[in-house]
Parts: sequence; C-alpha cells; structure tokens
Amino acid sequence: MLPTVVIAGRPNVGKSTLFNKLAGRRHALVSDTPGVTRDRKEAEAMLRGRQVRLIDTAGLEESDPDSLYGRMRASSEAAVTQADLVLFVVDARAGITPADSHFAAWLRKQDRPVLLIANKAEGRAGANAALEAYSLGLGAPLAISAEHGEGLADLMGEIADRLPAEGREPEEDHNRPLKLAIVGRPNAGKSTLLNRLLGEERMITGPEPGLTRDAVASHFSDAFGEIEIVDTAGMRKRARVEQDLERMSVSASIEALKMAEVVVLCIDALLGVEEQDLQIARLVEREGRACVIALNKWDAVADRDAARKQVTDRLETSLSQMKGIPVVTFSALTGKGVDRLLPAVRKVHAVWNQRVATGELNRWFEDALARHPPPLVSGRRLKLRYVTQAKARPPTFIAFGTRSEQTPQSYQRYLVNSLRDNFDLPGVPIRLQFRGTTNPFD
Repeated sequence: MLPTVVIAGRPNVGKSTLFNKLAGRRHALVSDTPGVTRDRKEAEAMLRGRQVRLIDTAGLEESDPDSLYGRMRASSEAAVTQADLVLFVVDARAGITPADSHFAAWLRKQDRPVLLIANKAEGRAGANAALEAYSLGLGAPLAISAEHGEGLADLMGEIADRLPAEGREPEEDHNRPLKLAIVGRPNAGKSTLLNRLLGEERMITGPEPGLTRDAVASHFSDAFGEIEIVDTAGMRKRARVEQDLERMSVSASIEALKMAEVVVLCIDALLGVEEQDLQIARLVEREGRACVIALNKWDAVADRDAARKQVTDRLETSLSQMKGIPVVTFSALTGKGVDRLLPAVRKVHAVWNQRVATGELNRWFEDALARHPPPLVSGRRLKLRYVTQAKARPPTFIAFGTRSEQTPQSYQRYLVNSLRDNFDLPGVPIRLQFRGTTNPFD
C-alpha cells in the first residue's frame, strides 16, 4: 500500500497546480475560477525515490452539509482522515484569512502529520509574506511557487522525510487493471454509478447537472481482478459548450475515453437514446474501444417494454457499426441491477481482446466469398485471396488480393457483419483493412 499524501486548503490557493507539478503531468483541471476541483483526484508520483499516492481535494469551505459546497467539504475531510501526510496550502500573496485559521485549527485535531505550504511566494516579497503563516500553529511554512516551480525540490525532500518508513515492497503484480471509463451526458447518473460500484461516496453527487468537472480515476477489484475506473464530466453538444472551463472538462472526458479499454455509456432511461448519446457512442467506435450501454434510472421507467424497444431500435438503425452492443438496465441510486454491469464489461473486454486462428479465419473467408462473390469494379472482378488478423484490441483484420483496396464500402460491410456473426464478436469495433498486391511487370 502506497503512502497517501493529501493536498488540502481553501479554494483557489493553488492546490491543483501543486498536484500537477508533483505528479509530473496535468492530471487536474486548473483555472483562475475558485472551486474548479469538486471531487478528489488521485495520481501516483515518485518523490525523492518514494512512490506515493497523491490526492487533490476540493477547497475547504464553511457551508450547509446538504449544499454542493458542503458535500465537497465532506469529501475533502474524508480524504484527510486517510492521509499519511497532509499538505495544507495557503496563499502567501493573500495572507492568512479567517478560513485558513479555522481549517488549520480543525487539522490540528485530526492527529495527522501536516506540512504547511505557503504557495504563490515568488521572489523575496513572497517569501517574506509566507512568514505570516507561522500564526497557524502548524510549524514552519515552506515557501513555494507551484506555478513557477520554485521550492518544489525542497518540498519533495520534506515530503519524503516525513512519510512513514518504507515496509517490504509488495510483490510485483503482472496483471494490469482493466481500464474502464464512464461517459455520458450531464446528469445521467455517472457519479452515482461509480459510488455504487466502489461502495463509498467517492464522487460528489446531487440533482445539479454538471457536478463532475474533471476525469477522476479510482481503483477497485471484482472477482476477476483489479479495475481502474474513471468518472468523467458530462458531454453536451458542442454548440452548447460556451465556457472555457466546460471545454476543458469535455477535453478531459475525451482523453479518459481514449485511454480506456471498455467504455460504459451511461444513459438516462427516462430520456432514452438521444442524438448526443449516439455521437458519444460513435466517438467510442472511432477510438476502437469496447462499449456497454448502461440504462440508468430504470426503476423510474413506467413502460419498460416500450423503453427497451426504443433503445434497441435506435441502436440497430444508428449504431450498426457496433452491432450487438450489450445493454444493461439498472438503478444506480438503489443499486438494483448494478451487479449485472461488471459481468457485461468483462465479457465485452474478452471479445475486444479476442484473436481468431488464421486457419479458421480463411475457411470463413472462402465461404463468405463463395456465398457472395466480390463485385465488379471498372468491369473487372476483385480477386480477394486470403485474410489474417493483424491485432486485437480492437480485432483488426487485413484482406489481401488483387485490387483489394478498391473493394466497395457495401462489400466491406458485408464482410465485417459476416465476421461479427461467424466469430461471435458483438459490441466491439471491427477493423477490416484491404491491401492490394503489386504487379512486378507494371
């Protein structure tokens, strides 16, 4: 188990900037707008030879427990209780505020090691301003500038020195976790689903659409191994995205989708499959990822037969390139039916990784060509000779033959559908490429 370092403090003191610097790359969204970070964000980092788990938290604020900011604070406080070291960040330029003093007093009662960080302390004036942080009673402040990289080397050394002594290194696990991303439109229940799968209130949830702003990764295990699951911000139609912050959130969601192996497309069953859902599914297909359709809020659907038929018909007509995509119905809020989701994810992941023996593949190819011979192109018949699987993830095949690169789209679709049906490859993108042979006398 890696030691946990939690970055805490009031909003807009530079916690996410510091998190990104220590992690070595941009994991968390950064903006001048206060309160950008809402959910805990995790990353592994190497600090002076020590591997640690970094956690970025939402800003600590005094708010009604039932409000959005109250739920954000509860999430941040939960992270602090599991920390091996808390980095309490204050803004040296702004000076010590009553909120800093209030949360410093709360931290002193938590019985957790605390390292006081005076951020935005560029130059001599900033270092002098950082001295005011002594008044918090958390020891000597360490003056840094996360944005400009000043003082970070000293900070990493301090963190390494204050962490618990290293125990025996765990045996290396050669089984990589399955990478799973939950995507969808705002307010479809993505974060509620992730909380249900994890068995804890990991993500901030509520009736307000667009609560999740960044792609947030978590780890858990099922009966078959470890899963790295990423909750993402809701993706609206591009024309409706106006603010820079939402553009950054959608970019982070798309990046998480590209890094995933299986994508769960979460859909509000009360609204059914809409055009934006299909656009997201087409993006999943273009990126070559396996996909599971998750119909959430199923308990609130009055006519379930009609709802299921609407979804099935829409997928068959508008998403034929991923024919047979699995559909799971459940209620993330009550948990009913959620247990069917991970088996569907594991099954489609196995299909996505599937390889077909070359002999079997070419026997199918001969039968497919015999049933429907290739069409004439410019008055000459195509001569398709053999096919091989180039790779899995997703299943990718190459057909060779004379002028095969001229194969019409309609015949390509016939071969892909035949491949899918013959080798039982539902719900995953299939890539079929064509390569012609070169005439040495031309």
